[in-house]
Amino acid sequence: QVQLVESGGGLVQAGGSLRLSCAASGRTFRSYAAGWFRQAPGKERQFVAAISMSGVFISYADSVKGRFTISRDNAENTVYLQMNSLKPEDTAVYYCAADSRSISIVAAGGNLAVWGQGTLVTVSS
Repeated sequence: QVQLVESGGGLVQAGGSLRLSCAASGRTFRSYAAGWFRQAPGKERQFVAAISMSGVFISYADSVKGRFTISRDNAENTVYLQMNSLKPEDTAVYYCAADSRSISIVAAGGNLAVWGQGTLVTVSS
């Protein structure tokens, strides 16, 4: 079973940038599609971005298109989320998730195979 550990969260001013990392251990991570989700206080978990096993196919939520970039390095068993032009409304706990089925399954969220513990991103105005 793959295990995921997120890092890279923190406090940043509006307009700034952060890069989140999701390090995987366990079984071969290249066999898993992966994604990022976020949950703001008092709100439901929200899809952010997803990437296929090979990294060829990518999907973004409309709210982050043009500002966030998801990527992966299968040699390093890591998925990244580069976040630019951050806004206060991006403040949330960001979770990494993975599933061996498909990017579509990951993007839909729900009962995915594995989730990380989350990393807090706070964007000040």
